[in-house]
Amino acid sequence: MANSTGPVAEAYGADVSFGYPAGTSILDVQPDFMKPIIDPHWASFPPVNPMWHMVLGLVYVILLFFGFFGNCIVVWLFNKHAPIRTPSNFLVVNLALSDLIMMTTNCPFFIWNCFHGGVWSMSIEYCSVYAALGAVTGVCSIWSLACISADRFNIICNGFNGPKLTKGKATMMALWCWVLASLNAALPFIGWGKYGPEGILTSCSFDYLSQDIGTVTYNLYMFIFNYCIPLLVIIGSYVMIVKAIFAHEEAMRAQAAKMNVKSLRTAEANEQRAEIRIAKTAIFNIALWITCWTPYASITLQGCVGRFEHLTPLTTTLPALLAKSASCYNPFVYAIGHPKFRQAMTIHMPWFCVHENEAKADNASATTGTEEKA
Repeated sequence: MANSTGPVAEAYGADVSFGYPAGTSILDVQPDFMKPIIDPHWASFPPVNPMWHMVLGLVYVILLFFGFFGNCIVVWLFNKHAPIRTPSNFLVVNLALSDLIMMTTNCPFFIWNCFHGGVWSMSIEYCSVYAALGAVTGVCSIWSLACISADRFNIICNGFNGPKLTKGKATMMALWCWVLASLNAALPFIGWGKYGPEGILTSCSFDYLSQDIGTVTYNLYMFIFNYCIPLLVIIGSYVMIVKAIFAHEEAMRAQAAKMNVKSLRTAEANEQRAEIRIAKTAIFNIALWITCWTPYASITLQGCVGRFEHLTPLTTTLPALLAKSASCYNPFVYAIGHPKFRQAMTIHMPWFCVHENEAKADNASATTGTEEKA
């Protein structure tokens, strides 16, 4: 817990009206048992305004509520409603399970630290465990999103000609995500890479400040293999999906022209063109992933190359917040926003006020199915 004496007490005592005494370092207000593992880089910064601990604590309370609730709905509906128990949705549920574990293993401890002195309140050992749990669930979520994107590419672009995703293949993909994530998170425990306190020092994560060869190479490996490669998979998959939809719609318009009819799609007049909707969905999914994960990947890369001038307590804590917020958005983007999941909610959760009708068949069932999957 936070010390009741020293700079913290002085900062709130009768002699000081606001803030910390001049020259106080953020390390000065940390518990003595944590100081040996805190990187000296943080000693050059004063303690953040206590308001930030309150604000971040409240933000994490909101994220925990919506992330826990949203991911629980996804997992529960998958087990409750047989029609959505498909191999593709198994990957979505794997993502929800990973996000749910991240929410429940990281957020409560961060919230506790924010509201109890703004310092790390647990043991040194649990600092590494906390960081490792964040690494396992974060990497698993990233690769689950890559698998979901690749599956959608296979379904939409290859159709019946492509390899079918079976329950066995989906299980193996999900298992691969967990095994890969667990191995990556275990490496610092055997000497490649490190964990330690970061940012405003109320949480722990990868050590991206140490310049020894082991830590630098580990962080570069994590940046390339668990950020750049999944990003290329996601962008490549959605670009190919959009190209396939554009080609499909162009072919349908050409066929309609040959038949001397206005359109082969009876519902086309009601909505904007299908390829525009799919393109918007693809752009949104890619933009959301980049927004959530790029800032944190950026600070890791800056640490690897020794550029510390922009790595302040807040500029490293806020990107971590964005990365964890993905666990709150994912269930709504990839599951609850899906018509089939919404139909399941209409049946099993009528009190949720979601009223999704069964999709009506039309002459463009292939395109409609494409839109639904994307």
